[in-house]
Amino acid sequence: MLKYLLGVALLLTGIFGQALAQLPPKREFRAVWIATVENIDWPSRRGLPVETQKQEFINLLDKQQRNGMNAVIVQIRPVADAFYDSPFEPWSEYITGTQGQAPNPYYDPLRFMLEETHKRGMEFHAWFNPYRAAIRNTTSNHITRMRPQWFVTFDGKKYFDPGIPEVREYVTNIIRDVVRRYDIDAVHFDDYFYPYPVPGKEFGDNNSYRQYGRNMMKDDWRRWNVDTIIQMVGKMIKEEKPWVKFGISPFGIWRNKNKDPEGSYSSGLSNYDDLYADVLKWLKNGWIDYVAPQLYWERGHRVANYELLLNWWAQHGYGRNVYIGHGVYRLKSNAAWSIPNELPVQITEVRTLNTIHGSAFYSAKSFNGNPLGIEDSLRNHFYRYPALRPAMPWINMPSPFPPYFVDAFERTDGLHLHWADQDTSGRTQQYVLYRFDANESINLGDPTKILAIVQQQSEPQYVDLSYVKGRLYTYVVTALNRMQTESWASDPLYMRFSGKKTQFIIDPEP
Repeated sequence: MLKYLLGVALLLTGIFGQALAQLPPKREFRAVWIATVENIDWPSRRGLPVETQKQEFINLLDKQQRNGMNAVIVQIRPVADAFYDSPFEPWSEYITGTQGQAPNPYYDPLRFMLEETHKRGMEFHAWFNPYRAAIRNTTSNHITRMRPQWFVTFDGKKYFDPGIPEVREYVTNIIRDVVRRYDIDAVHFDDYFYPYPVPGKEFGDNNSYRQYGRNMMKDDWRRWNVDTIIQMVGKMIKEEKPWVKFGISPFGIWRNKNKDPEGSYSSGLSNYDDLYADVLKWLKNGWIDYVAPQLYWERGHRVANYELLLNWWAQHGYGRNVYIGHGVYRLKSNAAWSIPNELPVQITEVRTLNTIHGSAFYSAKSFNGNPLGIEDSLRNHFYRYPALRPAMPWINMPSPFPPYFVDAFERTDGLHLHWADQDTSGRTQQYVLYRFDANESINLGDPTKILAIVQQQSEPQYVDLSYVKGRLYTYVVTALNRMQTESWASDPLYMRFSGKKTQFIIDPEP
């Protein structure tokens, strides 16, 4: 214990101080959750006109892009319903106001969201709730009506029974349909597996336990059920599209130290004992690509200290990517978060640990009003410069071809840069454009020199609006594939003056 706490103390002193002076990371996951259940984040209410829905989502993306986010995690199946044109489940009531009713005039919200998200160079993580099925009454074609034997009513809500094999097959096939038909970047589950415990109430799965219990203790059997669907979904995703990621955002405590020597110094509810989700097993076995634990507590919290849990997760990623979930909503609702630097310090501490690869923020509407200046902190400091998303070397994809400059010319609005590459197979998804002062050495490891991350297009180009006429620059461009593998650099584009005319020279030796 003393050794562990000493490590935290070091984090808060020397390491923390050094981090403030270091360059921001070149690769970092920066995401925001967009919850649709009960219209938490989007749409703002049920039954909005289609064009209003679309504009709200565009505004939300633009805002989070200005905040520096490079990914969104969007809830597309909140209660066994769909924010997309599903052949299996009804349209969500949170879109039109009536479950089963399609948008009118018709549009496919998921297809629209994917197009708008990718247009901005951001990843789209499709967030599914695998087991929550109904909060209120459902339509006649809802799965709770058609297969009532699959469900357990608990605390007034209906849940799929994870112990029934047909349930696991059904949920896996629902997700398979989306992976197959839509250009999503990741499948995302949150912390809802077996429901959170309620005092005096028991989840009623005795029938399925008697039928499928496999002579196991009930708690072990429940964990086996959740393990099995995680394996099934992970395997299915890679069979359909190997580049689509699979991520889990669990409750922030895997297990407490008083229950397991490998657990954390905490004393709260846990994934393993209360939700029957053995997240560490999934990481150890490589069944998932990333984990984003919800560390929605402040530093020094009595039951779940943010710093202790951050360090614990940093030591338990087992080679997979670890992103930290931050509770932005706490800025408005929790006195312990009224200190203006609570969240900025949390983000800073994330960056001191090389086994943590970024942050995700819950949730989008919590940024409204810029509480305690958090948007200012992101835009002007933490996320001032663009970042590539973290690599996942266990997912193999061919490296992109290096691009090359083809033209550059001055206009009143700035410097127009044009480039091309030899990619004919669709490897390239984005380009990274770097700008250096003419007297600077070219260092692609310096993220402050990234001018922009540009989406692939038929004629790649960018207008440098901050270009200062008469100032000499050197430009370099690289390509990125879907897994953010970066190509070799282009030959530099140099600028020279000849009299009053600017010359642009594409030459390895200026």
